[in-house]
Amino acid sequence: MPDRRKPPRKTGASIKKHGWLRPAGSPGATAATGAPGAPEGPPADGEPRAAEPTGRGSIVQAAVYRDGHRVATPATLAETYRQLHAEPSGMAWIGLHRPSEAELVSLAEEFDLHQLAVEDALEAHQRPKLERYGETLFVVLRAARYLDAPEEVDFGELHVFVGPDFVITVRHGAAPDLSTVRSRMEATPELMALGPEAVLYAILDAVVDGYAPVVEGVQNDIDEIETEVFGGDPAVSRRIYELSREMVEFQRATRPLVGMLRGLMAGFTKYGTDEELQRYLRDVADHVTHTSERVDGFRSALADILAVNATLVTQQQNAEMRALAEAGFEQNEEVKKISSWAAILFAPTLVGTIYGMNFDHMPELHWLLGYPFAIGLMALVCVSLYFIFKRRGWL
Repeated sequence: MPDRRKPPRKTGASIKKHGWLRPAGSPGATAATGAPGAPEGPPADGEPRAAEPTGRGSIVQAAVYRDGHRVATPATLAETYRQLHAEPSGMAWIGLHRPSEAELVSLAEEFDLHQLAVEDALEAHQRPKLERYGETLFVVLRAARYLDAPEEVDFGELHVFVGPDFVITVRHGAAPDLSTVRSRMEATPELMALGPEAVLYAILDAVVDGYAPVVEGVQNDIDEIETEVFGGDPAVSRRIYELSREMVEFQRATRPLVGMLRGLMAGFTKYGTDEELQRYLRDVADHVTHTSERVDGFRSALADILAVNATLVTQQQNAEMRALAEAGFEQNEEVKKISSWAAILFAPTLVGTIYGMNFDHMPELHWLLGYPFAIGLMALVCVSLYFIFKRRGWL
């Protein structure tokens, strides 16, 4: 790799001016250049730590390479700087997990990192982006893994500084597993010898490849949801909505990568990118485009499924309401019949009750035709009521 290193430019004054450097002894101010300090959180990417446990801060692994081969494994940032100065054509690859402010300030002073990039690296929840500050690239990536049981996409944030002779990775979250990236690069020294740009390619490739299991997991869940929708599962609406929200986040992680890789490819000629590396980056760009299109398709499919499910739910509700209305109508008809017969039977009961009171002063009780008259009256009332109710459709 050609020697493109510049003498380190101290930027500590500007950093102090913006208030990044905390006073000695303040919370979170660890001595990144050799003083003892405890790591902030475990090395979730699985990279092995170096032998010395003290003075490493949040360093997951640091190494210096020459011509694609590892020549040193420093234990601290200060030792890394010394080893890199001793290798004029070397490259440092420093992996950090949630570093402290003091550690990033130390790196900024040594490698002349831009203050805005350092501020972004201190905080997670950045959108994916690619920024160029002089000869240094600052890349923010969002790795993803799919948790099948809760049907959630777990995102990890990765900030990458790429300079002429260094690569600094700052992770916020469990993903991605950079140990496999480092192992892959060390197993192919001819690729590592291409310099920091090759390491950036490997990191991009690992992040993009990590999207494939997420895509497959989402596809399987969408297939299950389609079956549940047409199976009439009432809980599927919530599942569709929650998966749609996950796809919105996934889209925010993947869509910016398309423009980022186009920006990298646009600078191939200007920055003299190796032709073989150009092919690798174009391959990553193809994968990103494919993944982004799949995610867009998932969002459209989930929106269509939600609309279909709403239609099916509405139809089912209409069918249930129609069944209830029919049951109510039938019940009403039965009430009419019962009421009609009750009225018909009430008429003779009323006449019989009146003449059953046995009062002495009821002249018609001594009438010879009184009994036939009462019977006839009851029959006439009953027949009249029957025909009235029959004519109205109650019977």
